[in-house]
Amino acid sequence: MRILLWSAFAAFLIDQVSKYVVIHLWELWRVREIDVLPPYLNFRYGENRGINFGLFGDGSDTSRYILIGLALVISIAVLVWMRRGTFGAKEYISGGLLIGGALANVVDRLVYGYVLDFLNNSLPGWNNPFVYNIADIFIFAGAIGLILFSEDPKKPAKSKAKRPAKKPK
Repeated sequence: MRILLWSAFAAFLIDQVSKYVVIHLWELWRVREIDVLPPYLNFRYGENRGINFGLFGDGSDTSRYILIGLALVISIAVLVWMRRGTFGAKEYISGGLLIGGALANVVDRLVYGYVLDFLNNSLPGWNNPFVYNIADIFIFAGAIGLILFSEDPKKPAKSKAKRPAKKPK
């Protein structure tokens, strides 16, 4: 369980530090865009008032607090689920990444009123208009990790006992 808390803390801290460096120290809020490895990796300033890709982002305080509440409920549900089960390190790390990423975006909504996004990936001949942040990566990776690494409780456990050796004829 400790590994879940440390991975959540690490995901939260990495996201918040990255946002502070890119948006505030490098002043992305002012210059609006920095080409890092164009067109594959660019920093583009974004204020996300909704969920992924700005969906449900009408900008009202009601939707802001609904999204904060939803992220908190999901984080608590994952934490409770993981406390009640028996999981390995991969599952705990995945759960921690999901929780840490979600809480980092909650802090953004509380402090700024929106989630700060700055990562943009495009391809030659295709300009992707969407931006995201490192917390979004952690949320996605954590959710995928929980799906891939968690065992189905209805599935019979794999036996680790060795098969008896065949007798020579």
